[in-house]
Amino acid sequence: MQKIARKLPINLSLFIASLLTASLLGILALKKGENISSIWIIICSASIYIIFYRFYSKWIALKILNLDSKRSTPAIKINDGNDFVPTNRWIVFGHHFAAIAGPGPLIGPTLATQFGYLPSILWIVIGAVIGGAVQDMIILFASVRRDGKSLGQMIKDEISPLAGFIALFTTLSIIIILIAVLGLIVVKALMHSPWGTFTVSATIPIAMFIGLYMFYLRPAKVLEASLIGIALLLLATIGGKWINENPALAQIFDHNGKFLAISIIIYGFFASAMPIWLLLAPRDYLSSFLKIGTLILLALALLIFQPDLQMPAITKFIDGSGPIFSGKIFPFLFITIACGAISGFHSLVASGTTSKIISSESDVRMVGYGSMLIESMVAIMAVICASILEPGVYFAINSPLANFGNDINNAVTTINSWGFAVSSEEMDNLAKKMGETSLFDRTGGAPSLAVGMANIFSKGFGGSSNLTAIWYHFAIMFEAIFILTTLDAGTRVARFMLQDLLANINKKLGLNNKHPNAKKSQFINHLSTIFTSLIIVSCWGYFLYLGVIDPNGGINILWPLFGISNQILAVIALALATTIIAKKHKKPYFLITAIPLIFLTITISSTLWQKTFSDNHKISFFALANHLQEKINQNQIIGEEKIQEALQIIFNQRLVGSIALIFFSALLVILFETIRQLIKLKRIKSNN
Repeated sequence: MQKIARKLPINLSLFIASLLTASLLGILALKKGENISSIWIIICSASIYIIFYRFYSKWIALKILNLDSKRSTPAIKINDGNDFVPTNRWIVFGHHFAAIAGPGPLIGPTLATQFGYLPSILWIVIGAVIGGAVQDMIILFASVRRDGKSLGQMIKDEISPLAGFIALFTTLSIIIILIAVLGLIVVKALMHSPWGTFTVSATIPIAMFIGLYMFYLRPAKVLEASLIGIALLLLATIGGKWINENPALAQIFDHNGKFLAISIIIYGFFASAMPIWLLLAPRDYLSSFLKIGTLILLALALLIFQPDLQMPAITKFIDGSGPIFSGKIFPFLFITIACGAISGFHSLVASGTTSKIISSESDVRMVGYGSMLIESMVAIMAVICASILEPGVYFAINSPLANFGNDINNAVTTINSWGFAVSSEEMDNLAKKMGETSLFDRTGGAPSLAVGMANIFSKGFGGSSNLTAIWYHFAIMFEAIFILTTLDAGTRVARFMLQDLLANINKKLGLNNKHPNAKKSQFINHLSTIFTSLIIVSCWGYFLYLGVIDPNGGINILWPLFGISNQILAVIALALATTIIAKKHKKPYFLITAIPLIFLTITISSTLWQKTFSDNHKISFFALANHLQEKINQNQIIGEEKIQEALQIIFNQRLVGSIALIFFSALLVILFETIRQLIKLKRIKSNN
């Protein structure tokens, strides 16, 4: 009774907070005709996250997963000094958050704001607490309990060998596409940006120094190493500004897309092949300081500035006529937001690197569920940054100029006809304020997000127009680092998956190969690591280079495939989680993952049907390819250069459409095998 009495005030206060949160959600949903302050969005979202972390995640941890801090993790049992390394819980948290928080929570919500701020915010919050965070936590737990096995390997063991083989092949193919998109976004952010290129490049030697510092020079001195690392990161950021202002030095770091793509490919190989403690873990850990520090700074600026949201709660473009991307609010809102609410990629990180370095099962809840909630808050802030811009400015930045006949005046006229005021003079002044030559046709979401962040920082903390330009370029650099940490972790995860796949052919090519001679075993493992790393980097490097040379800029063709692939992975991960829980418990606890699984299956099926079989060339991959081919046949595209560009787009669209269909076919097989296994389990339980 005394224990209950002590907890009563906390539980009562949380209950009152939940009622207030529900009331705020009602106000946000029903209030019309007036602008909403961004502060209410932050308070409402944060309250929901705290309540669900306190109650829902704890219930799952204790009642369903039965986490045991006394049980040895793979990092403790194997501890090979390369992939399996016991790591401080905060470094694990930093690595995991840095690895999962890629372009999705930044770019996706920014683009989805074309539907209005309300649909995005509702899905980001609801999807994260009942879907994304639950998936991440359960898959991490499952991999830890199974000696760090990958997602595909666990599906093979828990569902069926056929499902496991298809899952290994499919998830490996999907992650290659995801990494290529991550690399392309980094290339777009760093092209001809000496400041960003220098700062991002400097994080590599800094991370290696911190890795050596914590592993050899001053073991276990995490706080000490962290402070040194943060100081060096700040110096790198300031140094980037100095580099940018020095013409001779700026030229050294001013590169085109092809050079940057090749550089990222080389970096990806070393990030995958080198020991995790030397580069990947310390780099992600330090990058997480920059990420979380920037987000805290952004939150403080919002608390000071408290800007109103200028974007309508719901826009006319829910009907599918959006200028940024075509498609109705269902299903394209969910596919576009992707990582901000639920991400299949997270399951690969959880079962790839994180499960191999976590030191205690008691950390699974904080790392798995907690990291996803922070990423979801990142997505909320991205929506706010996009929504505080005048809608006319938002659409002028993010809409492809090709939609307006490559005519700026026509773009301005059209955007004004939608009821969103904007002028060429306003856009010119904004570009000058941000230190850019033009902000028209800056598609992809990153530039408009940086403009929103720069406005918030400059108004929250004050400063001249020159300082606003610094904030803008800082935001661009922040986005690049945010994404690059996911790229290196993803490459390593893909290498693990390929080793799992190749182990079925030759065990020497597998992960953690064991041999009576310890030195020979270590040598074989190193050769396997180098060989598989080369294969993985070559595969995603091909798609990255394809995106760099694509006439439409690459983002338009790879981002839809990114969203589709990511959600297919989420369905696969939820199918595994549902099967594991159904095997573990007689009670229908599996519904906590089965419900999100069913919803995402419907969403992805609808998306793929439209993206492949729709007659609308603005939506379908194949319809656009056929539309361009018909224009070539009717001589509506004239000139050898333009014809070659059209042919490249046709090839890219058909390639991407075919890949999407292959992924979906694989998903259907895995779902069929999952249902068959669940029916089998039900019969066994009924007989008992």
